[in-house]
Amino acid sequence: MTKIAVVILNYNGQKFLDQFLPTVLAHSSEVEIIVIDNASDDESLAFLKEHFPSIRIIELSENEGYAGGYNRALTQIDSDIYVLLNSDIEVTSGWLQPIIKLMDEDNQIAACQPKILSFKDKEKFEYAGASGGFIDWLGYPFCRGRIFDTTEKDNGQYDDSRQVFWASGACFFVRSSVFHELGGFDKHFFAHMEEIDLCWRMNSAGYKVYSCPESVVYHVGAGTLPVTNPRKTYLNFNNNLLMLRKNLPFKALWYRLPIRILLDWVAAMKFLVEGQPRHSWAVLKAHYNFLFKAQTEANKLKALSSRIYKKSIVYQYFLSGNKHFNQL
Repeated sequence: MTKIAVVILNYNGQKFLDQFLPTVLAHSSEVEIIVIDNASDDESLAFLKEHFPSIRIIELSENEGYAGGYNRALTQIDSDIYVLLNSDIEVTSGWLQPIIKLMDEDNQIAACQPKILSFKDKEKFEYAGASGGFIDWLGYPFCRGRIFDTTEKDNGQYDDSRQVFWASGACFFVRSSVFHELGGFDKHFFAHMEEIDLCWRMNSAGYKVYSCPESVVYHVGAGTLPVTNPRKTYLNFNNNLLMLRKNLPFKALWYRLPIRILLDWVAAMKFLVEGQPRHSWAVLKAHYNFLFKAQTEANKLKALSSRIYKKSIVYQYFLSGNKHFNQL
């Protein structure tokens, strides 16, 4: 068994492998680096075999998304800690050591993330994770450094390592034992929010999730599915509702879920007013799927975590004007 395996899930990402894989190799000595190919139909496999013949490749026969792709491939990787790394991330010198040291010092830390900054504007936090994630009482995710679409400039204000509610799937350090103990990602999510769901289950099981900003990476973002694609809107709204149904006990779910669905309808109307009818339709499709078709892996723990933000982030952001994490 190896100590650390850096595992990159690739789907039609040849340009990102070409751009960022050399940096991963340069700054990740003495670890195993593996690329999982999620049935790409570009030249990714040929490129890897020609230019990086020493890297282990796990080829999947169909695109199973982030959740299914990692679930299937990680059963074939024998390592203490998996580092699930998006293909569109630039790592930096010494990015592995601070997080591994932190996890070695506390075996209750099941997952951890670095500080994630924007590759396009390296002074700002990146949307998908920033400096560690939280959710509010209605299930809206937000981060130290990003609330809704507002990303803060990194002035070192969130440079302390601390316990958070969720760690970003863009660069996700996770103990293999805990990952498999909790059943991995929920395959029904396909992509988006599966890491938040898993972290919720970790919190409910008594494990810790951490952010370690001493480690820094830069994320392009939306490398596989652009934000303009209604499919991303559908997955975000659908999976958020699935996550609430899975993880909230009934005493909280019965009144929170209707409020959340009502606010989703407001979001759908906002898309319509802004001239984005396909995104509005994606929200309605997500609700239809959730109410009549969706299935999830059962979460028997269903515990309310003390790390859930007890106020409404919608109220704080849109009505109180609190756009930064340190204003909450």
